[in-house]
Formats: sequence, structure tokens, C-alpha cells
Amino acid sequence: MDKMEGWARRSLFSKDKEYANSDLRTAPAGTAYHPSERPKAEERTKTMSVKKITPVLFAEEVEPCVKFWVEQLGFQKTAEVPDGNRLAFAMLQKGNVELMYQTYASADKDVSALSKVIRKGPTFLYVEVDNLDETIAAVKGAEVVMPVRTTFYGAKEIIVKDPAGHFVTFAQFGTVTQQ
Repeated sequence: MDKMEGWARRSLFSKDKEYANSDLRTAPAGTAYHPSERPKAEERTKTMSVKKITPVLFAEEVEPCVKFWVEQLGFQKTAEVPDGNRLAFAMLQKGNVELMYQTYASADKDVSALSKVIRKGPTFLYVEVDNLDETIAAVKGAEVVMPVRTTFYGAKEIIVKDPAGHFVTFAQFGTVTQQ
């Protein structure tokens, strides 16, 4: 048995023997590659272009989260999906930064297969800001999970919880002189 055959058989998503003995470079997504045969990064990314990554955070209620980001941090609500007299979904944006919130109830209807996983949360966001002191003033009243600290990698940070219980680290770089 070729050393690669065992690796090819370990698929995360399928036990299909048809591709188990095939060239690993053409195997379906989820196939485990032997480290020596894994395609080089430049080979894997030639056909892929990433335009942006936008987190979708789940919550019991979207409205308090929208209020937090819009009223306290200056984001704009760019889209919303109502569900009766409540919001099921909202998209927020500030500059080129985008964030989405969706209710658990909406997710139950929209992506029911993931419903249980979605509820496991919370999510952790890392947000780089120009002025941490201004940000701290803006989020006043939010639950502080970790008070201001200076990190070994040169950032001054604070961690707060958003109204849905997600952890948001705000960080400012360049405030610490390295020794």
C-alpha cells in the first residue's frame, strides 16, 4: 500500500473509495493530505480571490447589538431583515469593516442543520483601533472582561462583552516601546 493511500482514505466528509486512491491534489475538499504531498500555497490560491471576510454573530435579540455598534462605536446599519416587530438580521458597517448579527430564531429557520452549533458561542472578535482611550470612552457601560493591559507583542488592549455575550478585544498598536 502506498504511504499516501491511508491519508487519502481519511476524509472529513466522505468515505467514497472512488477518490481514496486518486491523486490527492484532485481529491475533494476535506481530504487529509500527507504533509509532504500537500499542494504549495501558491498552487492552492491561484484560482481563489478573497474580497472580504465578514463575521456573522448570533444573538437572542439583534436590536441591542445594533444599538451598541451604531450608537457607541459609530457604525451604520446598512441592511436589516425584520421578523414581525423585531429584527431577524442586521448588517453593520464602518469604513471597510463589516459585521452581521442574526437571531437564533432566524438561524433555526435559515440554517437549521447548524442551529445547535450556532448556540454554542460565544464568538471572539479582535478589533484594531487608532485610539484605545477613545474606544474605551465609547464602550463605557459594556461589561469589561479584561481591563486594559499591555501585551508582549506591543498592543494596548481591553476586552468587553457585546450585548449578545460575544467577546470583543479592542487593541491599539504602537503605544508600547519595545525594549
